[in-house]
This record gives sequence, structure tokens and C-alpha cells, in this order.
Amino acid sequence: MANNYLTTESKKLATWYFTFAAIIFGAQLLFGLVAATQYVMPGFLFEIVDFSVARMIHINALIVWMVFAMMGSVYWLLPDETGIETVGIGLGKLLYWVFVAAIVVVVLVYLLVQVGPADQTTIWFINEGREYLEAPRWADIGIVVVVLGFIYNLYATGMKGNRSGIITVLMADMLAFAGIYLAGMGYTDNISVDQYWWWWVIHLWVEATWEVFVGSIAAYGLITMIGAHRKVVEMWLWIEVAMLFGSGILGIGHHYFWIGTPEYWWEIGALFSALEPLPLVAMFIHVLYDWGKQQGAQEAQGKEVSVITNKPAFTWFVLQAFGNFLGAGVWGFFHTFPQVNLYTHGTQFTSAHGHLAFFGAYATILIGMFYLAVQGKNGIKVMHATKKSIWATSMIFGGVLGMTVALTLAGYVQVLVSRAQMGATWAGYFDGQAGIWFAQGMDWRLVMGVVTFIGFIILIQDLLSIGKAAHHER
Repeated sequence: MANNYLTTESKKLATWYFTFAAIIFGAQLLFGLVAATQYVMPGFLFEIVDFSVARMIHINALIVWMVFAMMGSVYWLLPDETGIETVGIGLGKLLYWVFVAAIVVVVLVYLLVQVGPADQTTIWFINEGREYLEAPRWADIGIVVVVLGFIYNLYATGMKGNRSGIITVLMADMLAFAGIYLAGMGYTDNISVDQYWWWWVIHLWVEATWEVFVGSIAAYGLITMIGAHRKVVEMWLWIEVAMLFGSGILGIGHHYFWIGTPEYWWEIGALFSALEPLPLVAMFIHVLYDWGKQQGAQEAQGKEVSVITNKPAFTWFVLQAFGNFLGAGVWGFFHTFPQVNLYTHGTQFTSAHGHLAFFGAYATILIGMFYLAVQGKNGIKVMHATKKSIWATSMIFGGVLGMTVALTLAGYVQVLVSRAQMGATWAGYFDGQAGIWFAQGMDWRLVMGVVTFIGFIILIQDLLSIGKAAHHER
């Protein structure tokens, strides 16, 4: 594999994307803390940064930093997988600055303008009002243009160089990545129709195309970090792709229970949603099996050296497999069936699932790619963990898991009081919010959020300093 950072413009461009992704990651956590504080102290930053604004920035920053990191990951692996420099580096740099400028403007509008008139002006220039997809229409179009330019670079490089199985999967997946996003850009004043297309983006975009992307990155990481056999890894990748698309596409039905769609979606959505954890289990077994196989081969030759060439990155890759199964699989399965979702829909169960699923499935592996970039940039042959990397990993993962448990307990109270006991009335909603368990759940969510943010600060310090540590093999 070509891994000469100093002569690979694609890898330099990747570090640009990773750097901005880390900045937006910090903003996401910061505004998450603001929103969590407002649950405990409702007057906090009242009429300065209201809860609706803090939550909007928190969620949209999550999407944006991950998209930046995903693009950076592709630019990082392209020279290694194709054996040539990425085609269209100049275009990639231009699109990077366009994307950065657009995000900065959008965030400033969110903070300084916040709301607008109830007409097309707001949709085009302030926000579209759709949860998770609040970017104004002009930014929506800009994102599509940037992603299409990125896909051109991917396709042009893949067609010109050596097209591995990983690159082939990425080329197909990124086309779906751009195409499915378009489903959420149309306008309709019928809320059921709007929600129907909205779920195409929220479910199919994230739970299908993003998961396939993660599988590709996991395959690349295993080959890079532990020397896993390419044919075996790519075989697993194709199996996971088939399972993810097979379960993920029809699994969208579990979002259709409450928007006026036919009742047959109850059975279809419940059945295929129940199958969605299977590829996540396969991925978890896949990571651990390849690690054990490579390590065993080394020990059979009488070598006691670890096969892992990047300990911090590999830790995050393993956490991805574990966190993906827990967050997307187990916590998603908690409230998927319509008989259960009747009570859990719209409670903190959903928030618990969302926090652990997004973090476990995507944030973990993208942080791992940050460490791979630091290793390549500093010319390190074997990167060992540091105290900061261990503390950062423990605090971030522990903090998110703690938030998830706290939100789950709060959701449990809502289900018991607001739904089962009070019958989903307004009075029941407020009674559920007033419960001591709910209040304590929100307190602990805030505490665990602070732990996560401190872990993030340590993570950034480690990423900036770990390349200079003397105990690495160079």
C-alpha cells in the first residue's frame, strides 16, 4: 500500500476535512450540553439560545461533522486502495472551502436570526423546519453540489486506478448517499407525505448508506492496522452489504406506524427491523475474528509482537463494532415493534437509542480514522496508546453510555406514567415530566454529557500531541 503522506495530496486534503470535522464535533457536544442544561434549568440562556436552537445546532452539527469526516476518510484511503493520486484534488480543495463557508453561514444564521416569517423566505434562507434536516434550501442545494463533486473525484480515481472491492462498494454507496438525500428536498404541505419522504433520508440515508460506508472503512482499517487478508475482509464486506440493504430498506417500515401508511407496514417494518442487528453482530464478530486470527498467526511463528499497528485507532474500531450492536441493534430493538412503540414513541427511549446508535455506529470509527491520519502524517510505523488516548476513549465512550442509560430510565418513567397510566394525554405528559426518576435521569444525562465533553477535550489534546510521543516505532 502507498502510504507516503508527504507526497500524497489526497491525504493532505483528508486532514483538512478531519480538522474541520473535529471542530464541528466540539460544537455539537457544546450545544448538546446547552440543551441538556436547559432540561435541568429551563431559564438557562432563555431568549439568547433557546432550547429549539441549541437542539437544532446539536443535531445538525452531528450530521455535518460526520459527513466531513466521511469525505476525509475516502480521500485518505483512495491512494492506498487505487495506487494512484486522487483525480481532481484542486476540485476537492475548492469544494472543501465552499462547504466550510456554507456551514459557517448556516450556523451564524441559526444563532443570530433563529426564526423567520412563516413563508418561503424562511425555508430558503433560515431553516426548513424538518427535524435533523433544518438546513435552509440554498444550503441543501449547496450540499448536493459539493457531494456530487466529491463523487466525481471518487469515480474518476476508481476508474483510472486499481479498483479494489472496497472502492467498488464505496462507489456504489456514495451514489446512493447523494441520491437518497434528494428525497428530503421536495416540498409538500401534506404532513404524512412529507414524513414519508423525510424518513427516506433519516432511515435509508443513515441506516443503509452510512452503514455500508462504515463497513467499507472497517474493511480498510482491518487491512491497514492488522494486515487482515484482503479476500477474506472483502468477502465479509459483501455479505454485510447484502444483509444491511436487505434488512435496512424494508426495515424503514418501523417509522411508518404513525404517519397514515397502510397497516401492512406494521408487520414488514417489525420483521425486517428485527433483522437489522444481524449484520451488526456479524461486523462485531468479523473485527474480533480477524484480530485473533492475525495475532494467532504471529504467535505460531514464535513472535510475541502485537499485530496491531495503531492501538488507539484499533480501539475505536472495536468500540464501533460493540457500540453499533448496542446502540443501533439492542437499543433500536427495544422500541421497534408497533406493540411496544405504541408506548415508547416520542419518549426519551428514542433519544437514548439515537445517542448510542449515532455514536456507536459512526463517531467511533471516524475518530479511529483521525488516529490513522495522525499516524500517516507523522510517519509512524506502529502507534502505541498514550495516557491521554486511554482517558479520552474511556471518558467519551463511558459518558455516552451513561447518557444512554440515564435517558432510558427517563423514557421508562414516561412510558409508565405518560402512556400506560395516563393514556397519552397532555396531563399525562406533564405528570411524566414531573416525576423524580425523569428529573434524575435528566440530571445524570447532563453529568454524563460533561464527562463526554471533557473526554473530547482530552481527545483533541491527544490528537495534537500523540504524533510527537517518543515511544512509537517509526
